[in-house]
Parts: sequence; C-alpha cells; structure tokens
Amino acid sequence: MTTVSTSKPAPGARLAPVSAGRKIKDRAVQGLVYLAFALALIPLLSVLWTVVVNGAERLDPTFFQFSMNAVSGSDAGGGAYHAIIGTLEQVLITSLIAVPIAVLTAIYLVEYAGNGRLGKVISFTVDVMTGIPSIVAGLFVLALWLLTFGFDFSGLAGSLALTILMIPTVVRATEEMLKLVPNDLREASYALGVPRWRTICFVILPTAMTGIVTGVMLAVARVMGETAPLLLTIFFTKAINNDPFNGAQASLPTFIWEQAADPNQNSIDRAWTGALVLIGIIMLLNLVARLVARRKAPAGR
Repeated sequence: MTTVSTSKPAPGARLAPVSAGRKIKDRAVQGLVYLAFALALIPLLSVLWTVVVNGAERLDPTFFQFSMNAVSGSDAGGGAYHAIIGTLEQVLITSLIAVPIAVLTAIYLVEYAGNGRLGKVISFTVDVMTGIPSIVAGLFVLALWLLTFGFDFSGLAGSLALTILMIPTVVRATEEMLKLVPNDLREASYALGVPRWRTICFVILPTAMTGIVTGVMLAVARVMGETAPLLLTIFFTKAINNDPFNGAQASLPTFIWEQAADPNQNSIDRAWTGALVLIGIIMLLNLVARLVARRKAPAGR
C-alpha cells in the first residue's frame, strides 16, 4: 500500500528563489500589457482632446439657454437647449421602460429558468437582439408605431426604438452580475426559511447592485449617442418641445448630425460643442450612478 506524505515545510524553510528566466518573462509580459493599454488609450485621448478643443469654441451660456429656432446655419449664436431637453427626456423614458424589463428578464434566466426550454429561447432572443443594427430598430418603430398605428413623430417613438437597443445590453450585464453572487448567500437565506423572492430582492440584488448599475450606465451611454433610429422616429425641429409624447422633438445626436451637415463654420462649431456636451452628460450620469450604487451597496463591499 502506497503511503502519501502529508508533511509540511518547516516553519523556517524558505521557498526556492525565482529564476532569472521567469523574472525576465514576467517583466516582458507586464511590458506588453502596459504597451497594449497605451495603444488603446492613444486614440481615445486623441478623440477626447479633439472634441474638447473644437467644442470649447461655443461652450457659452447662450448654447445652453437658446434653441435654433429662427437661426440659420450661417448665423452666429443659437444653442442646443431644445436638443438637450429632448435627449434627457428620451433617455429617461427609455430607461423607465427598458431597465425593469431587462432586470426582470435576467432574474428569470439566472434564478428560475435553469435549463428549461423557455429560458433557452429567451437567451437566444437576447443574443439576436444584441446584434441588431440600430437603424433596424428605428425602421421597426417607424413601420409599426408610426405607419401601422398612425402615431406622429415624437420623443416617445424615439424612446421605443432606443428601448429595443437598450434591453439586451442590460439583460446580459445583469445576468453576469447575478451569476457572480456566491451560491452560499442564496443557500444561507433559504436555510433561514426566507422565500426565494425575498432572497432575490434583499440579498442577491443588493449584492450585485454595483455591477448592475454599471451595466445600465453602459447601456445608457450607448443609446444616448444613437442617431440612426432617431432620424426615423423623432424627425427634426429647431424649436423647443418639452412634451415627448406630442410632436417632433430634437435630440443631441440629431442636432450634431444636422449641424455637421451644414458647411458653415458656425454650424460646425455648434456640432463640436454638441458632441462635447453629450460626452459631458454621459460622464455626469455615470458619476451620479456610481455614487448612488456605492451608497446602496451592502456594508463591506
């Protein structure tokens, strides 16, 4: 019978020193990682710097206080107030529709579906929706909501198109975060006699909340910059429309597209500033969401 040795190293024993070859390989791999990071960072910083330099030309109070109503492309002045209001309202409506549906779908896939047929069908559908081009979502809403049902162009129509793009992103992000929650937490809760729905609401979701919020903000950042579906659903307007349910409404992506298409320098400056404001809004929303998620996270996380 073979005897397995279970002896442990002596307390004063030292590990063998790392060979020079392994140290060289470790340093080389670290250098390659840093180089790859720098190469990925260069175009990002270049784009950001270009937008900041060109967008600062019109970053003044007028840009935030006035619309483009009665202002031609060659005129100085004018602003994107109408577009900023439209973007915020459209993204808010999109989030109110998409986030609950997506989070509930992810909860079902992780906590209830198992290997069932319905879960596989839903997962496959989410994968298909992830690869849908944004203009297809706009065409779908245009054909169904506007042409078939007869509704007018509106911010709501644009929000419906953005919802189609936002749902699969939030589903996948939430699903991955829920899978990272240790099963020990679930088992401990069930052992105390806590129902599954209470375990999900008060144990699993708070534990994964930081990651879920990050996924939601990534989805918001994606849909906030979409132009193609909005061109087909909200139409164009230079006037202020605070009602997203009635009439054409502007947005920052369509504002940028419209101003950039005008060869006049004043329009180009407004387009750059609109892009800078759009980036700033996305960064601000991400910061606020991170702060909220950190406050709501369980202690010790």
